[in-house]
Amino acid sequence: MSKKSAIRFKSFALGAILGVGTITAIAWDDYFEISKNLEIHSILYKELNTFYVDELNPGDLMKTGIDAMLSSLDPYTNYYPESIVEDARFENTGTYGGIGTSFKILEDDVVISETYENAPAQKAGMLPGDILTEVNGKSVKGRKISEVLKLVKGAPGTKVSVKILRDGAAKTIEVTREEIKVKNVPYHDVITEDIGYIKLEGFTADAGKEVREALIELKGKAKLKGVILDLRGNPGGLLREAINVSNVFIDKGKLVVTTKGKNPEWNKTYTTLNPATDKDIPLVVLIDRRSASAAEIVSGTMQDYDRGVVIGNKSFGKGLVQITRPLKYNAQLKVTTSKYYVASGRCIQAIEYSGKNKGEKLPDSLQTKFKTALGRTVYDGAGVMPDIEVADPILHNVTRALIHKNLIFKFANTFQKENASIDAPENFTISDDVYNKFVAFVKKEGLSYETKSEKALTEFISQAEKDKYSTQISAEVKNLKDKLNKQKEDDLLQFKEEIKELLTLEIVQRYYFEKGRTKAAMKFDRDMKKAIEILNTPAQYSKVLSTQWQIPRYESDVDGALFEQEYMREVREDSEE
Repeated sequence: MSKKSAIRFKSFALGAILGVGTITAIAWDDYFEISKNLEIHSILYKELNTFYVDELNPGDLMKTGIDAMLSSLDPYTNYYPESIVEDARFENTGTYGGIGTSFKILEDDVVISETYENAPAQKAGMLPGDILTEVNGKSVKGRKISEVLKLVKGAPGTKVSVKILRDGAAKTIEVTREEIKVKNVPYHDVITEDIGYIKLEGFTADAGKEVREALIELKGKAKLKGVILDLRGNPGGLLREAINVSNVFIDKGKLVVTTKGKNPEWNKTYTTLNPATDKDIPLVVLIDRRSASAAEIVSGTMQDYDRGVVIGNKSFGKGLVQITRPLKYNAQLKVTTSKYYVASGRCIQAIEYSGKNKGEKLPDSLQTKFKTALGRTVYDGAGVMPDIEVADPILHNVTRALIHKNLIFKFANTFQKENASIDAPENFTISDDVYNKFVAFVKKEGLSYETKSEKALTEFISQAEKDKYSTQISAEVKNLKDKLNKQKEDDLLQFKEEIKELLTLEIVQRYYFEKGRTKAAMKFDRDMKKAIEILNTPAQYSKVLSTQWQIPRYESDVDGALFEQEYMREVREDSEE
């Protein structure tokens, strides 16, 4: 066999191994490089296993190598070994076998942060704030949340024994696992006499059906003048469900999204398949920085067809689509295959993962103009900009510190133990007496944080010492420090209202779960107030959806960039399967 024939034979064999249906689309030289490097990798792995000083875990070592390789591509191309395929399945279906709890790490302890309404954990009497110490006799001390979840999850109908600590007393509880279905629409209601509200938190299976049924139910309750679809905090999910949710509000045969990749044969166009549930009812869509992927398809589609007014903050900017490929031994690969383009033709992907601009946002100067159905101007490359932008509230340092130190969470746990019930979510308020108890609780627990003024003063003192001025200004510096400390003591009172808002939501969730928290949040919600105002003013609603209206341009900001880096891994992958 000639050398050239041998290379072709190896390439053909490699194509078969990798499950590639055709090998003509990729150059023979590329296959030779793949074959060569796979051989090097195999030899290196064997040498390591034979000669490395310590024992190696083959599975862990190989996954480390795979994860490192995939991390050089984009955050959404991921490898799932058999042990965590269940977690990947939950991302698409919203269903898993478990007890219905969330956990957080608090001072090295695994603590229950939330129990789901009517789930096994809640019915068994488990409470937020309980410290989880053992699962089926295995200690969870020092374990990661992902490891704890693996111990807790299992087939519906099986039992799991959990040991908890509450107020220092140990208690063992046997809980029967159930199939936990996390709803895409956890809450919907008529929030004023004639405005409906639908909270959509995910795009797992049946998201479109849940939104459609919610809208039909709301229209049965009242003669609606408008509806609010809340996509804030929604990290996305299944591409087909983005089509189905859009189809609730736009008619059959409308283009929603086109996916394009490097192979033109794989490009797809998605249109709505059914008559709209209601194509005329005035609509407001709420988005924020955490609205991503499928949530951006829906909000971008409503904007492109001028079907509703989009209110809030710029969305995340994730316009990449993944498919799932089965591997041997029940493992899976979720791989980015294309970018998606909403009806106007724009791609909302904000970060480049290939070429010389890898990892960078698309500069404003390179963003391209597109037109909505009625001729309004929108831009690509920066997520979805709302028609009406509502500034994010800026939390003060003391409030950030209370959140970071989990003091609001801890006080809510204490409050629940001392109070058997509270008023309905929409009526519950933090009285002055309760707030004074919170202040006393915080002082007892201790709270330290650095204000921007203190940071600036520290930098000033450091520079003064270098300039040999510290002795001359020491009295003034001490006086300034004392004033800043006195001001910090008053921060709990000065920023009382924003702290009370967070306390209200945390306490309400203890009694009324996520539904109650959503309902209680409405009285503080700036986006909701603007949405209701727009729906109550038909002339203004029409003006926003006309060419008279200028949709804001995106302007880069440091806080937004930092948020996007932190939130990147939380965004769910859009999947075509």
